[in-house]
Amino acid sequence: MRTQFKGTAPPTSEQLRAELQRERHKRTYSATLRSTIFSLVTVAAVAVLVATLFLPVLQIYGNSMTPTLHDGDIVVSVKTGNLEHGDIIAFYYNNKILVKRVIAGPGQWVDIDEEGNVYVDGQPLKEPYLEDKALGSCNIELPYQVPDGRWFVMGDHRSVSVDSRDRSVGCVSEEQVVGRLTFRLWPLKRIASLE
Repeated sequence: MRTQFKGTAPPTSEQLRAELQRERHKRTYSATLRSTIFSLVTVAAVAVLVATLFLPVLQIYGNSMTPTLHDGDIVVSVKTGNLEHGDIIAFYYNNKILVKRVIAGPGQWVDIDEEGNVYVDGQPLKEPYLEDKALGSCNIELPYQVPDGRWFVMGDHRSVSVDSRDRSVGCVSEEQVVGRLTFRLWPLKRIASLE
């Protein structure tokens, strides 16, 4: 028995080829879209992992590091165990991340006079990054010897910074260090290396 088409003619071979082409394009487009989304998610996950483990990006809150860093600055830090005098580091303290400058390392002696001049192992510290010197909040006995495996840190805005001069913060252990700040990303007009 023959099938009769009422009102429509059977599709031509060109129409069938065009429909087949459309279906192939749909499948290719879907596969490409899935592959692209998968690639973007993978790249984003790797970027977050790298940023969290190796290059943490931090936003500065407060003014304890002015004039070097200001409230709202966004900076990049690098995980490192090799710290030196003058490095700006981020470290964990009471579920917060603080940012201060390394003044002295393990075993070194720190002394600060009433005018805010800092001495490390009896030598005056050159601090071109400071605008004003101040003794600030200091309740440790000076001169002070930095314990093994710890770092003595101070903020650049000495009169307001709460840092290793205060027993509540103390010296920073290696386990507390998030990383050494290397670069300011924001604001754009102040993009610069911090080394």
